[in-house]
Amino acid sequence: MKLRIAQLLVLGLLVLFWYVMTKPGLVPPFYFDKDNRAAFFFGEPQKVFWVVVDWFLSGEIFPHLGITLLETALGFAIGAASGLGIGLWLALSPTASAIMDPYIKGFNSMPRVVLAPIFAVWFGLGIWSKVALGVTLVFFVVFFNVYQGVREVSPNLIANARMLGASKRQLLRSIYLPSAMSWVFASLHNAVGLAFVGAVVGEYLGSSMGVGYLILQAEGTFDINTVFAGILVLTACALALDSLVGTVERRLMTWQPKAGQTEKV
Repeated sequence: MKLRIAQLLVLGLLVLFWYVMTKPGLVPPFYFDKDNRAAFFFGEPQKVFWVVVDWFLSGEIFPHLGITLLETALGFAIGAASGLGIGLWLALSPTASAIMDPYIKGFNSMPRVVLAPIFAVWFGLGIWSKVALGVTLVFFVVFFNVYQGVREVSPNLIANARMLGASKRQLLRSIYLPSAMSWVFASLHNAVGLAFVGAVVGEYLGSSMGVGYLILQAEGTFDINTVFAGILVLTACALALDSLVGTVERRLMTWQPKAGQTEKV
């Protein structure tokens, strides 16, 4: 409870600082703000708040938010599933890993955002070009964490399990996957934001729906308050999805000691 109060206090202080610095007359004007340019560049929190309220009361945001969330969820799910599967395969197959290593590293070093126009040509301006970009962003984060997590399993533990007659399926279920799960969930928390990046960047480059489209339209008219409203809505959705990932993590990893918990002797 105290932690939540402290977090809300920090948020309140940030909003207050934002309000004071963009409200004429509350602070001495700086050189760059003699004409209240801070409000033009950074918006005003009370106006941003009312933009968000108007979006939800009028229902204008729901079709756009639904499209963005669908693109994000599909990119996240497909990218995470493929990263998990291929990461396990290559971690458990040294020969295949050696063959694919230069290709995996090459694709990972590629600035994948530049693929967005190519995906638009391949898949059109619908949701699938945005999903494809999200998949490429999420995949490598999950893949490398799964790959490293499986490779770091103790060889002695594997040898002992084999001596006891464990099959490959039992090794995968009882040793490899549990050992990699902490790596997997660490990557999933990072992948949430990347899935949103894929959806919004794709909407920037070509779309007629989505929160990214609303932000792009607001930028075209220099409506900075609407831009920040879109950013805040996307941030809230990203935090909600990250919280969902955290809930699943707590359910699946009940065996893992909590932070700060010490073993009683």
